[in-house]
Amino acid sequence: MPRNAFYAQSGGVTAVINASAQGVIETARRYSDHIGTVYAGDNGILGALHERLIDTSQELPETIASLRHTPGGAFGSCRYGLKPYEESTAQYERLIEVFKAHNIGYFFYNGGGGSAVQCAQISELGQRMGYPIQAIHIPKTIDNDLPATDCCPGFGSAAKYAAVSIAEAGLDLRSMALTSTKVFILEVMGRNAGWIAAASGLASRDKDHAPHLILFPEVAFDRDGFLAQVRHYVDTCGCCTVVASEGLRNPDGSLLSETRPLHADHGRPQLGGLAPALATLVRSLLGYKTHYAVADYLMRSARHIASKTDVEQSYAVGKAAVELALQGHSGVMVTIERTSEAPYRWCTGTVPVAEVAGKERKLPREYITEDGYYITDAARRYLQPLIEGEEHPPYIDGIPAYAHLRRVLAPQLTDTTYNPDL
Repeated sequence: MPRNAFYAQSGGVTAVINASAQGVIETARRYSDHIGTVYAGDNGILGALHERLIDTSQELPETIASLRHTPGGAFGSCRYGLKPYEESTAQYERLIEVFKAHNIGYFFYNGGGGSAVQCAQISELGQRMGYPIQAIHIPKTIDNDLPATDCCPGFGSAAKYAAVSIAEAGLDLRSMALTSTKVFILEVMGRNAGWIAAASGLASRDKDHAPHLILFPEVAFDRDGFLAQVRHYVDTCGCCTVVASEGLRNPDGSLLSETRPLHADHGRPQLGGLAPALATLVRSLLGYKTHYAVADYLMRSARHIASKTDVEQSYAVGKAAVELALQGHSGVMVTIERTSEAPYRWCTGTVPVAEVAGKERKLPREYITEDGYYITDAARRYLQPLIEGEEHPPYIDGIPAYAHLRRVLAPQLTDTTYNPDL
């Protein structure tokens, strides 16, 4: 009999992660002689540990198709890291117990660098514990910081949102600058890598228009230099727009701003508050009226302005994951490979997931201008095709019509209950 599959979403979601889910489910349905039911984890890997498996066979084809234009995580995601196998074999024994009970032989994990680590661990269960399972990592992150792939699904849409938002805000600012606000600061996501901040530079070909300044995590913040730049653009252009990555750091490597020094999210600092801190700095030392905005969740959930390239790539990596599993692959991540620059062309590929797990790709220094405040032509050539194209969702009564799943849970077949302290 065909073995069943388990699909889970992990970490921060994106505007297009559900397109990857669509790719997995629709492709598995086409190969029903080899793959039985696709179960989706209710809130990611926790769905497997708690044996809360959403039976996607209970969803109509048109509902699965509507995942393509639905933001968020349709099945629920989580920030929950499995411990290393040596520290908690009980966690993996629980996974195997659930997988055995539901005849699961395929594991598709849709996430970023942390989920790549866990996917690598699960791919080793066959050798460690004698349970054969094929584990494929499906990449996803708006931060675009996974190595070994040209880009990360989810990034292109967040990048497009950043560029469009600062272009529009810049026009608003310019129209009011003579008698009102002279500086606008947009804080964007990017803990350690400035890819999204860099993409905002696509809004303009010259620094007479927004954004005038971009602040990257890769470039240490120079307070006096920053203030001098702001004054320069107010003097020459009448106003100054700034895009700042939330992970901006001081010369000593410390974060310029964080809301709490310790957060339950894997012990990492919770970022936030950079834009108001910069606005306060500008107001107090330069005297300019200043406004700011924090894109945050709006940036990663803006499906209405998604990049068509990003949507297509997100679906493709889900589809490729199933095809790779059917070819016998395991312990690999699906990648995006750029095969042509002009015209832009791409295809999917693979890389051992161990080469990705726990690693991070930062914005190359050659993508940042020498003064540290803008992007180079090399950055434009890389970024431009990733934001191109529109694939608008259908609208009903002026509001996008997003998917509404039944989320029918499969019957529980085990007698045990998961203990989160294992």
